[in-house]
Amino acid sequence: MNDIKANGSEYESDRVSTYYDFDVLVIGSGAAGLSLALRLADHAKVAVISKNKLNSGATSWAQGGIAAVLSSKDTIASHVADTMAAGGGLCHEDTVQHVVEKSAACIDWLIEKGVAFTPFEPSIARPKDTYVENHYHLTREGGHSHRRVIHAADATGKVLHNTLEDQVCDHDNVFLFEHHMAVDLISNGAGSLDGRQCLGAYVLDTKNDEVQVFRAKKTVLATGGASRVYLYSSNPDGSTGDGIAMAWRMGCSVVNMEFNQFHPTCLYNPEARTFLLTEALRGEGAKLRLPNGEAFMHKFDEREELAPRDVVARAIDHEMKRLGADCVYLDISHKDADFIREHFPTIYKRCMKLGYDLTQEPIPVVPAAHYTSGGVRTNLAGQTEVDGLYAIGEVAHTGLHGANRMASNSLLECLVYSYAAANDILEKLPQAGQHRSIDPWDATRVTDSDEEVIVSHNWSELRHFMWDYVGIVRTTRRLERAARRIEMLAGEIREYYGSFRITPDLLELRNLVTVAELIVRSALLRTESRGLHYTLDYPDTDPEQARDTVLRPPRRPR
Repeated sequence: MNDIKANGSEYESDRVSTYYDFDVLVIGSGAAGLSLALRLADHAKVAVISKNKLNSGATSWAQGGIAAVLSSKDTIASHVADTMAAGGGLCHEDTVQHVVEKSAACIDWLIEKGVAFTPFEPSIARPKDTYVENHYHLTREGGHSHRRVIHAADATGKVLHNTLEDQVCDHDNVFLFEHHMAVDLISNGAGSLDGRQCLGAYVLDTKNDEVQVFRAKKTVLATGGASRVYLYSSNPDGSTGDGIAMAWRMGCSVVNMEFNQFHPTCLYNPEARTFLLTEALRGEGAKLRLPNGEAFMHKFDEREELAPRDVVARAIDHEMKRLGADCVYLDISHKDADFIREHFPTIYKRCMKLGYDLTQEPIPVVPAAHYTSGGVRTNLAGQTEVDGLYAIGEVAHTGLHGANRMASNSLLECLVYSYAAANDILEKLPQAGQHRSIDPWDATRVTDSDEEVIVSHNWSELRHFMWDYVGIVRTTRRLERAARRIEMLAGEIREYYGSFRITPDLLELRNLVTVAELIVRSALLRTESRGLHYTLDYPDTDPEQARDTVLRPPRRPR
């Protein structure tokens, strides 16, 4: 891991900040952030900041794989059509076409970097340029009409992340800052969005409790999603919507925040509340069953277990509420035991540790918040509405997912947009000019808090009422109730933020309450049911509302 000498500060001693200067600042260290850094590294000086360890984000938790057109039996048109169908009429066709067309090239790049995808047979050597079923094992997941998900057993994200991390750690032009959390983006102070530029970010060094200034010619948000706004989530603790909230405060529009994907099958166990059971299990024949052993998905969709995630999650939610059951069950025990252990080794071992034998019995599962399908508005190059600011990965709204993300399109989006953003950044860097003067962080008017309990209480309250009122099934009354609670909490958090020294928990809570407000506002504007947004007050889909929900922040001088 590279070290870099920081610049000093010319200000008074009570306002000293450490300064860093880079060509590109990447906020986030998952698949999007690391692949971008690696693509830039030969041509630019890049900083990557991570809230915790580099591998603590959602990428390392991804099990299923990456959807791509790799088989001679598959076509780009088919992948595009499947994605458009899953997206409930809101996918941007130009975006979908762009992403799918780049899918094979991105897989090619990963293989060149050393990502060891699962071969169809271990004894068969991998050719460089041929992707058919007898070279790599391709699985099928919900919404896909073909086997097109390339994977590394059931730990694709971990294998992918480890490979990228090894590469960036060895590169002299990439500087990695673990345990650093972005506080806010820094603008040039322009009142008009047309003239606003992002100059970098204020960043909290959580180990040394110091807010540092990172100046950058280009800044990239790769911070992931916001599923931790809910009580039950498959995501790591850091998925608190930081990038979405910071971009909103900077003046960027956000799009389709009402579409929060709930993964249908998280393990129901108090010792493993965030452990996901990959959709690939259902792709290989696993059945969902009621506590009495009865299968039920045929009553909800002709595709049964391979229906899109919103359909499956609502079906499970319906059956649990109808029966008063704590969970339903996922059963793949009818498949060959050696096949299960070979294709799902991570899940098999984890379940065995918790007392469940995947090869012999059904496993208890429940839905959990999994993916933020909306986000910061960007174009095909990952650019936001603010000059010098990009957003890639789950933090962004590109138009790929529409009203419902199709399985295994998320890692693909990270890879395609890191490629597109890297090309755009490298083209524009020569005209970026010199670093601007930036004031240091001012903490002279705040004190240490003697009421930290407020943060923990507000955090708990927010996540509970978001789960109860803004979950898989919604009503207008529930959303309005949530909006009132958010308004009260937001006021308390603003007052607290302005009075006390910042902490990671306070920063995350500040961002979460912003994201919660954006979700509820967006959900109230959509008076229909579509994709991941289902409301009992408007259970039908309204063709007149086949449009994005766009929220624009107030244009106030900065």
